[in-house]
Order: sequence, then structure tokens, then C-alpha cells
Amino acid sequence: MRIGTSGFSYDDWVGPVYPTGTKKADMLSAYAQMFGCVEINSTYYAIPSQSSFASMVRRTPDDFRFAVKANKEMTHTQTPSDATFAAFRSCLQPMADSGKLGCVLAQFPWSFKLSKENTSQLRRFRELTEGLRVVVEFRNSEWVDDPRTFEFLRSLDLGFCCVDEPAIEGLVPPVVEATSGTAYVRFHGRNAAKWWHHDQAHERYDYLYSQDELSDWVGNVEGLAKKSDELYVFFNNHYKGKSVQNARMFARQLGLEDAPGA
Repeated sequence: MRIGTSGFSYDDWVGPVYPTGTKKADMLSAYAQMFGCVEINSTYYAIPSQSSFASMVRRTPDDFRFAVKANKEMTHTQTPSDATFAAFRSCLQPMADSGKLGCVLAQFPWSFKLSKENTSQLRRFRELTEGLRVVVEFRNSEWVDDPRTFEFLRSLDLGFCCVDEPAIEGLVPPVVEATSGTAYVRFHGRNAAKWWHHDQAHERYDYLYSQDELSDWVGNVEGLAKKSDELYVFFNNHYKGKSVQNARMFARQLGLEDAPGA
């Protein structure tokens, strides 16, 4: 079981999380002293070079793990190119070679609804990521409303990403399932007012979970741990380091006081 945050390189973490004066180049090393895994989201916007990921590998301990989000061209277009998948796989090589690549997170948009075309797209996604551990995050509730979705994911050895997010009609509710050897949970916060309507993207994730809200997930996460080979829990409510506060809080609730950051 590994607990961390979605991203680590935020300017508004200097002060609340990192010491004043911390440079961007030093953030990952500082982060790795707090947590044993991180979710890389920048890959959604651009596929980095191998040298960039090789540098990240060098700046983290041997037992550190990375979860890497798939590029938007792989999940947010109807006909993603083979070349994009090839480039993405290539950039992961330093992490894979070092044993630090935990899994790939494929987050599909709300417009990606349950249909024959989209199930076919998931099959193709799996074919083009063969050999990698992959976890799928749906944003549209149609997928979890149909119990056949979970068997479909199991048939492709695709993990299911459990989410905690605002209780808004059409969004995925907090369904707890493990469909592969890799279980995965993302806490997005519950800022319903800013989910669809915000001026800045970070406003959506401006939310601090209470002890009681997190305690409701303790049994669920412990259950997922028993059904999987590895379990990742990431907090995406990153505004001003709130994800760090909640990750530490949740680690304590799970009895992981000896874990980094707890």
C-alpha cells in the first residue's frame, strides 16, 4: 500500500509544504522524503523525453514508485495514433528499467460514455500498452452503472480507479472495486461549486477533507489491499498543499505511522 499526492511541483507548496526558497529542481527530492510514490500528471499535456524521466529516477530512492498519466492524445481523442502510444511508452523506459514504474493511469473525459465504440477504444488502448500495468479512470457514471464494466476491465487486465469526488449527477460515485492486481484510489476533493464552474483549474481541487470524511474510506482501502498485489492512494486536492495534509492524515488512520509523510 502506497500513499502520495497527484503531482509534486506546485509553486503554492513553497511555504505550506516545502521550505521557503525551495527551487523547482529540488522539489522531487524533498517530496520523496515525505512519500514513497507520486502521480505524474504533466504527461497528460506533453510527452517528456527519456532524459527527463531518467533524472526523476536518479532523484528518488530505490523503493520509490511513479504512476504516470497517459497523454491526452491517448484518452481524449477518438482515434489516437499508434505513434503517440509508441512515444509515450518510450519515455517510460527509464522508470521501467529502474523498477520504479508503478503503473499508467488512463483518465478518460466525461464525454467518454459507455458505448460499443468506446469499449473498442479501450481494447485498442490495452493492445497498445501490452505489458504495462494500466488503471482506467472514468469520469462518466454510465460505466459504473453497468456491472458488466468491471468484468470487461478484468478480461483486459485493466485496473479500475476508485474515486472520491463531488456528488454531482453524472459523475462517478465512490464505487470500490479491484479489477486487476493494481488497485487505485484518487481523492479529488468535494468542491461541487467549483467543479464545472471555475476561473482557474486549481479551484476545482481547493478542498480539505475532514477526519470523518477520510475515515469512511479506511475499510474500503483495507479491503482493496486484500484483493490486489499493490495499492496506490493519491490525493489530488493539491491547492496550497491540502493533498499533503490529507495524505498524512489518511496514512495515520490506516495505521501507517512509519510510512514516509505519516
